[in-house]
Amino acid sequence: MEIPPFPKPPSLEAALALQRQLAQGVVLEGSLEGVRLLAALDASHRRGRPLVAVAVLYHRERGPLFVGKGLVPEESLFPYIPGLLSFREAPAYLEALRALPEAPEALLVDGQGIAHPRGLGIASHLGVHLNLPSVGVAKSLLFGRPAGPLPQAAGSAVPLLAPDGRPLGYAYRSRTGVKPLYVSPGHRVGLEAALAFVRSLPTRYRLPEPLRLAHLEAGRALRALD
Repeated sequence: MEIPPFPKPPSLEAALALQRQLAQGVVLEGSLEGVRLLAALDASHRRGRPLVAVAVLYHRERGPLFVGKGLVPEESLFPYIPGLLSFREAPAYLEALRALPEAPEALLVDGQGIAHPRGLGIASHLGVHLNLPSVGVAKSLLFGRPAGPLPQAAGSAVPLLAPDGRPLGYAYRSRTGVKPLYVSPGHRVGLEAALAFVRSLPTRYRLPEPLRLAHLEAGRALRALD
């Protein structure tokens, strides 16, 4: 899998300008119905340690196949600034993806897609950078608001709307009674198709299983540094 280098902006202003520019290239059309091989991405960091990212290569019928890992030393990290997470985490994600034995057909990312103040959360940023279909599944709300109350039943979803009323994705209840997830398309996938894809994944706990495995692997990788 050919992975282009990830540019590190020299300033906050340059990062914001690049986000706005790349957001223009986001495509909100496409279906993931035929996707069988995906990479689930999560990262972990603790002060005084490198940032660790993992990519779990996951087959829809066969389950997890391989785990790729990437590290970025703390001194090389882009500053932690809400809304600019991709500049901090993406270099480690790209290293993890390079370690995979074969290229995924799509990305499932722990983070935002277009549900972002400038329309370019980390799932969108990685999708545009790699020209791959991508979906963001976030554990907390960054931008927008649910259109109404979210029922407690498993599989419930309500649209997530921008302040101007534009649809951004969905607040989604993966299991009865658990806290909602926020699903938004990243790149090359439609709004409803992104939700349908996440709903179709096995979900034993709150997170879809590929992302749950990525979350566990990222925690293990960080602890291994000790």
